Amino acid sequence: MSRSPSGRWSVVCASPAGESGNQWGDTWFARDLVDALNRAGKPAQVIFRDQEHAPERMTDEVVIVLRGLRRIRPQRRRWRQSPTWVLWVISHPEMVTQSEIDEYDLAFAASTTWGGPEVRPLLQATNVHRFTTRPDIADTGEPVLFVGSTRGQFRPIIRDAIVAGIRPAVYGVGWEEFISPELHRAAFLPNERLPTAYASAHLVLNDHWQAMADNGFLSNRLFDAVACGARVISDPAQGLTEVFGEAVAQYSSPAELASLVANKDLVFGTTQQRIQRAQDLSQRHSFDARARELITVVEQWQRS
Repeated sequence: MSRSPSGRWSVVCASPAGESGNQWGDTWFARDLVDALNRAGKPAQVIFRDQEHAPERMTDEVVIVLRGLRRIRPQRRRWRQSPTWVLWVISHPEMVTQSEIDEYDLAFAASTTWGGPEVRPLLQATNVHRFTTRPDIADTGEPVLFVGSTRGQFRPIIRDAIVAGIRPAVYGVGWEEFISPELHRAAFLPNERLPTAYASAHLVLNDHWQAMADNGFLSNRLFDAVACGARVISDPAQGLTEVFGEAVAQYSSPAELASLVANKDLVFGTTQQRIQRAQDLSQRHSFDARARELITVVEQWQRS
């Protein structure tokens, strides 16, 4: 099967182009994947919202669609070879139907349990070139850190933390109506500052959309924070223990959350133990590892 002479891979995300897109997690996920593909020898680029059907897509060899809130239909050429269209469902699985999956040549999901036999597991990942351990700054930052918007609701982990008497430092938009001003550090924490924030925090909080937790779509925040050697507390999610082991503690009530915070050293062990867990995770769950798997599967499909 002849392929596009450009050899180019495009990674499509739902983010808008420009400065506003820099505040989207999808943008950084796409950039990290593109960088990893380039390191693996595949010329790759990020494609922002509304450019997935530009004429240039027809000269791509591979188009990877990062599926979140926005559905994208593959574009085909009638008489010439079309790009290989790859779906990677990274969030909101409740919005994805079997008919959508069937439109693609290949489908992956950031879960080990969701989807039928034609959907290959491909978990989220971390950029190990940015998210690394920093023993020199461990426990010098925020006592309890949370980075994320409200998503239009009083997110349960922050509500539970406050009920438990914990005072988390919160970065994200929309929090003014839910928490006191002294807890709200800023509306936005630049992505380039996240590694230092995670590595220096005493504790990092994480939660999931319920549909993602139920279907084993583990938050990207988990991969980044653990790679930095952070102590991480999360709401329960399917498959979380199997992936992260003792690196992430799960809670089910405000009282249990308070106990985990109060006994963090007993729960998470020494700095050296956390560093070892971080290094183990980074080897298994880097964007470089994901890029290699994507390349292997795509090339096998193209040869078939």
